[in-house]
Amino acid sequence: MRGPAVLLALGAALCLARRLLQRLRRALPDKDGDGARELKDMKSDRMKVLQMNVCSDQEVAQAVDYVKTTLKDPEEGLWGLVNNAGVSTFGEVEFTSLDNYKEVINVNLWGTVRVTKAFLPLIRRAKGRVVNITSMLGRMVSPSRSCYCISKYGVAAFSDCLRQEMYRWGVKVILIEPSNFVAATGILTEDSIDKQAEVLWSGASNTVREDYGREYFSRHVALMKSFVNSGLKDMSLVLNDITNALVSAHPNNRYNPMETYWWMRLQVMTHLPTAIADWLYIPGATL
Repeated sequence: MRGPAVLLALGAALCLARRLLQRLRRALPDKDGDGARELKDMKSDRMKVLQMNVCSDQEVAQAVDYVKTTLKDPEEGLWGLVNNAGVSTFGEVEFTSLDNYKEVINVNLWGTVRVTKAFLPLIRRAKGRVVNITSMLGRMVSPSRSCYCISKYGVAAFSDCLRQEMYRWGVKVILIEPSNFVAATGILTEDSIDKQAEVLWSGASNTVREDYGREYFSRHVALMKSFVNSGLKDMSLVLNDITNALVSAHPNNRYNPMETYWWMRLQVMTHLPTAIADWLYIPGATL
């Protein structure tokens, strides 16, 4: 059990951490990029900037070694791990190649598994926290987002299993399931959608291109572009929940930072009979 002084120190550190999380996307993938420089320029003796490819066993192992050498007492362990690395894409199933699925899953799912397994011994020593960022699309699906949904459903299942395994160690495993923060994170941009669309169309079979048609595909791409500027632009809901997950004496197992609309839709999609839920929200669905 962490004492009040330690929790107070964690709370103070996380006031800074909340601001840092807002800069993380600008810090990737270039360790010498604007985001990384901004973090380093803060010159905090309690912050270390380390680039790590979550798809690389070697880089993850090096990160663990680095953390061990940085901790004042490695035997006391590491209090918190937040898995936030993620990529996204779009495309209906018949347009999406297996390579696309593998690329998204390698980062979102296997990256989370790889990093968590590597740091778990340190987390167990501290009886600390593992906080995994999933998505509302890890509990309900959306057309054209199968790559992303599969990866986030996988992270949710992994986290649920790990949570049950970690009870005996006193470790808490917590899920953060945000709604639509595309505008805030920049995980999808008009430029990336154009590039993905070109790959999807050129990679589809002649049969698929003829059956769907270019007009339908172009409308679909335009719809995805309109999605780029949608959703919440303020990350505070997510950051507050991450903070709470790390410092609260009794954190929730799941946090749902989202607007009322998406919270209601999530309840409908996960609690009503599938046929009714689809009929309410999915064009073309019938009862």
